Amino acid sequence: MDDVYRYQRYIYDLTRKYYLFGRDRLITGLRLKPGARVIEIGCGTARNLVKIARAYPDARLYGLDASAEMLLTARRSVEKAGLSNRIKLVQAYAEDLTPALFGETQPFDAAVFSYSLSMIPDWKQALKAAHDALTPDGAVHAVDFGDLKGLGRVAERGLRAWLSLFHVAPREELLATIQKRGAGRNLKLLAGRYAFIWTAGRGDSFWS
Repeated sequence: MDDVYRYQRYIYDLTRKYYLFGRDRLITGLRLKPGARVIEIGCGTARNLVKIARAYPDARLYGLDASAEMLLTARRSVEKAGLSNRIKLVQAYAEDLTPALFGETQPFDAAVFSYSLSMIPDWKQALKAAHDALTPDGAVHAVDFGDLKGLGRVAERGLRAWLSLFHVAPREELLATIQKRGAGRNLKLLAGRYAFIWTAGRGDSFWS
C-alpha cells in the first residue's frame, strides 16, 4: 500500500471526488448519537473522519489504515482541522481491528468502510473484525463499488481494467450476499449499480 500511495496521497482527495460517489451521503446517514464512538477502516487521508467530526461534534473518532504513507497525510489533515484531540489514528490491518489497537476497552458504535472493502484482500475477515468490535446496537456502514452491471458491457470492462491499476476489485460477492440474505432493506444502489451504500446492525440477518 505504501508503494501505491507514496505519491498519490498528495492528490488523492482532489482526484477521488470525481468517482468515489456516495461518501457524503453515507456520512449524513450515520445519524450518530451524542458521544458515539466511530471507527473508519481504511481511513486514508482522514477526509471522511474530518467531515464526520464536523457533522457530529460530540462523536469520538478513530481511523485505521494499512498505509503509513497515507497516515502521514491523515495526521496533517487532522492537525490542520484542529481535531487532534478527537481523532485517533493507527496503522494496522483491517482484519486485526480491536478497540485495544487504540488503547481503548469500549467497543465502537459505528464502523465505516468507505471504498476500502474493494481494496482489502481479506474483506470478509475485515467485516467480521468490524462486527466483533461493535456494541450490541452498533452498525457497520459501507459505501463501495457495486457490480457495475448497469453500466453496459464496454463501460464495465473499461472501469474494471482501470480500477485494477489501483488494486481495486469490486466485491460482487458481498453485494450478492447482502441481497440474498434479505439484508438489503438498508441497501441503496447508485445509478448503473456503480456503487452501493449499505448499513447492517450487529444483529442484522446479514451476519447469520
